Amino acid sequence: MSPQVNHQRRRFFGIAAMTVAAAEFGMSAIANAQTPAPAASKAGGHTSFTALRQIKAGVLDIGYAEAGPADGPVVLLVHGWPYDIHSYVDVAPILADAGYRVLIPYLRGYGTTRFLSDKSLRNGQQAALAVDMIAFMDALGVQKAILGGYDWGARTVNIMAALWPDRCRAMVSVSGYLIGSQAANSKPLPPAAELSWWYQFYFATERGRLGYAANTHEFAKLIWQTASPIWTFDDETFARSAAALDNPDHVDITIHNYRWRLGLAEGEAAYDAFEKQLAMGPVITIPTITMEGDANGAPHPQPSAYAKKFSGRYEHRNVHGIGHNLPQEAPQAFAQAIIDVAKI
Repeated sequence: MSPQVNHQRRRFFGIAAMTVAAAEFGMSAIANAQTPAPAASKAGGHTSFTALRQIKAGVLDIGYAEAGPADGPVVLLVHGWPYDIHSYVDVAPILADAGYRVLIPYLRGYGTTRFLSDKSLRNGQQAALAVDMIAFMDALGVQKAILGGYDWGARTVNIMAALWPDRCRAMVSVSGYLIGSQAANSKPLPPAAELSWWYQFYFATERGRLGYAANTHEFAKLIWQTASPIWTFDDETFARSAAALDNPDHVDITIHNYRWRLGLAEGEAAYDAFEKQLAMGPVITIPTITMEGDANGAPHPQPSAYAKKFSGRYEHRNVHGIGHNLPQEAPQAFAQAIIDVAKI
C-alpha cells in the first residue's frame, strides 16, 4: 500500500468514526472538544506485571494483575477488545507509586480468566461484563473503587457507575458514554458510518466467525492499526497482548458480543432487568473525567454528544496524537486523570 493510499485510508476511518458518532447520538454536526489537551506522555517501557493472580468471582475464575499497597484506595482498570491488561502496564506503576491499589482483571474470554462451568453461556452482552466486575470486587472485599476503562472497558465501567453508583468513587472513561441497547443498535447509520463497523457485520456471519477463529491475531493487529493509525507499536508489544486472545472462550465471547448488539443473539434472562435499565440511557452521577485521543480511528462519539449524560462533577480532556488505546499510548495522561478525578 502506497503512503498516499494509506494516508487516505486513515483519513477515511477518522471521518467515518465522526459520522457514526453523530448518527448514534442524534447530532446534526460534529462539535469540537471544549477542554484544552493535556500533554501526552508516551509509554514508559514496562513490559510485565509483577503480580498475576486468580480469584473465583461469580461465574468466573478471574485472572488479574495487582499493583500498589494493599491498603491504598482501589482503582479498577478494565481493558477493551481486542486488547488486554497490558494496556495498563505503564499506568499501574504510576498509580502504585501514588499510593493506589491497582486491580486489572482479564475480561471473560481473555487471558487466564475461565468460566467455572462448561455449561455457562459464553455471553458477551454488555450487562454480563459489568456484573463480572461487581462480582470481582465482591470476591476481593472491595466496597468502592475508582473506575477506569476504554472500549469494552469504558462501556463496562459506565454500566457499573450507572447501576451501582454506591460501589464507585469516580470514573475515567475514554470516549465518554458508551452504554447502548439492541433497540438503538437496530437503527441504520449513514453509509460511511456503517463501513466503519465492517467487522460487526462480518461477525454476524458464519464466515466471519470462522475467519476470526482462524486469524485471531492477524485480525486483532488490523484493528490495532486502524484504531490507532499513528501508534507505532512493535511486534513484542502486540504479541504480549495477543497471547490473551488465545483464551478458549475468546472467539465465542467476541462473536456473541457483536451479534447480541444487533439483536442476532439472545442474552441471558438473568441480565434482562439490567438491560431494561440500560436501554433508557441512565445518567451517571459520580465524578467523571472523559478522555479522547484526537487520532482515534475507531468509531466513537464526540464529547458534546454525551456531556449531559454526566450529572455529577465532570470534565473532558483531549489528548493530542493519541489513538483508541489511550491508556497504553498515553499512560501518564490517563494515570493523571485517575489521580485527578476524585478531586474535581
